[in-house]
Amino acid sequence: MAQILIVDDSPTETHILSTILDKHGYTVITVDNGEDGVTAAAEKKPDLILMDVVMPGMNGFQATRKITKSPETSHIPVILVTTKDQETDRVWGMRQGAKDYITKPVSEDQLIEKITTQLSGE
Repeated sequence: MAQILIVDDSPTETHILSTILDKHGYTVITVDNGEDGVTAAAEKKPDLILMDVVMPGMNGFQATRKITKSPETSHIPVILVTTKDQETDRVWGMRQGAKDYITKPVSEDQLIEKITTQLSGE
């Protein structure tokens, strides 16, 4: 089954996302900041990344840009999962290389649908 990297500094959000992904049979890796997210993407080569935006240090926009611009990780789809729900945030996130954008709190159906779409390459 696909391996998904969760990058989120909130233990609660990480737990919610992990629980949903586990239930649907995905292998989950978690890190709690952008720097570790970039490192884990390069080392683990997950099939997909769920990226929070608001984190201390390197934020999710910066981490997404690093991951999607690096030749060794540019093939990994990044879905931003964030509380930031302004259109400007969505546009900026997509400009950083994100493939999709979900606002928190996430709905299980929406999350799984977006992951399935990205993993199938549609």
